[in-house]
Amino acid sequence: MKFQSVFIIFNILLVVFLAILLMSPALFTSSQLAGVFWKSNWILIIVLGVILIGFDIFYFTNRRLYALLEKEDWPALTQYLEDRIIRKGKYTPRLVRLLANTYLVLSDSPGVMSLENKAAVAKPSLIEENALVFGTARILGKDITGAIRFFESRLQSAKADIRPWIHWYYSFSLLLNRQYEKASEEFSYLARSSRDGVIAGLSAYFLGSVIMKSMPAHRAILEPAAEEGRERVRASFPRQLNWAKEVARIKAEIHTAVLTKYMDEAGIWLYQ
Repeated sequence: MKFQSVFIIFNILLVVFLAILLMSPALFTSSQLAGVFWKSNWILIIVLGVILIGFDIFYFTNRRLYALLEKEDWPALTQYLEDRIIRKGKYTPRLVRLLANTYLVLSDSPGVMSLENKAAVAKPSLIEENALVFGTARILGKDITGAIRFFESRLQSAKADIRPWIHWYYSFSLLLNRQYEKASEEFSYLARSSRDGVIAGLSAYFLGSVIMKSMPAHRAILEPAAEEGRERVRASFPRQLNWAKEVARIKAEIHTAVLTKYMDEAGIWLYQ
């Protein structure tokens, strides 16, 4: 649904509800009943009025932003966000995350890195909040050693909700850098212990389909870890359709853009 449609529907609902509350006392024949009604509902009327005014101000302040998002005009959206963030200095979490994501949509890794450098000066906490985006930008930009350093430095300090993915991308960066032995250790751990089924599945897939081919002498060690990961995933997602639904949900996160092909391939490998 378009942002404008949501705005109109929300306004209609609030206005109708407010009108009902405001006009209800006229239905009472007794002034005493009307007084009781006002005493009981005046706070609600004020709150709804404030919500309506606040929502409208927020929408009209960001109307240009929503229009560009609806059109998916990424170059124009980039210019708009750069003007608000970089030129006007509005380094808010929402705007910085949106600009970083837009750069990734455009495969503009240098743009993400430039934003990271500026945000690190203006508001360092934004780097940690968007660590997955800034880290995967290094992978897209072929700066694999930089990605390894970036993710490794955040293995312990990352926010709890993104820490499992930080660990996974660290392992993936090691693999891309052909540090197979170290990558196998990390992927083995994740395949056997990660509570996230997709992380466990991807880890098992890379162990069984990539690293095992690159380290055939270690097959006796790698294969059990890959199979254990496969069985853990199948326990969480009994059918490949369950895996596909979970993957579809995760693909909404822009940082997984680099993994779309691997997620699909992992689904085939896990259920073959």
